[in-house]
Amino acid sequence: MLAYRSGIFPMADARDDPEVFWVEPRRRAVLPLDRFHCSHSLSRVLRKDRFRVTCNAAFADVIAACAGPRRDSGDTWISDRIEASYLALHAEGHAHSIECWRDGALVGGLYGVGFDRVFCGESMFSRMADASKVALAWLVAALRQGGGALLDCQFMTPHLATMGAEEIDEADYLERLRQAQFSAGASSVVSSSAGAGSSSAADGAGVVLALPGAFAALLAAAAGSASSPGNFIAQSLTHTS
Repeated sequence: MLAYRSGIFPMADARDDPEVFWVEPRRRAVLPLDRFHCSHSLSRVLRKDRFRVTCNAAFADVIAACAGPRRDSGDTWISDRIEASYLALHAEGHAHSIECWRDGALVGGLYGVGFDRVFCGESMFSRMADASKVALAWLVAALRQGGGALLDCQFMTPHLATMGAEEIDEADYLERLRQAQFSAGASSVVSSSAGAGSSSAADGAGVVLALPGAFAALLAAAAGSASSPGNFIAQSLTHTS
């Protein structure tokens, strides 16, 4: 957690690599929460509620899927040691996942590490078209609902660029990271067990929700509207994108 708060993150060279090295990119990809690009095609997918979306329902399965061999290189940077570390972080309430389900099967998702008003996305996977995009859209909507300020995507990819990610230099990233972290007594964070009725920073209460609490608050807001969850999220993202 100290590494993440300092702007660095772990990687490995292969699945069975016992060593971990730390990465501090000179150029960093971030996805501004207020500039997420929800395309017309993604909006249609969201509105149709093609997937059932959950938070922290299958963290171990999500990271295992993300650690699978890559189509381009055939290997992965998520080693057994790194996977075990994130499972431990998840057990302590620091790492979270978003899952997309279709007909009871896990077809896509993402995971990352959260603290203060920061979420550091680690990896995502998709076994069905648009599943990872839907997971990312729900993540953005939940972070906005819960008072998030910084969504770190680490490295830029064409996939992320189409959704509004931008690449910034290291000094800019570290300043945004500093601003998104709390000084002592500046604010409070509702734990990951927070219920749907908890306040969010958007309510002006100075309270920021950890991702599971923010996700629950997002579902509660959708339930209080006249729209389906997917339609509610599509509307919230397209109105400000």
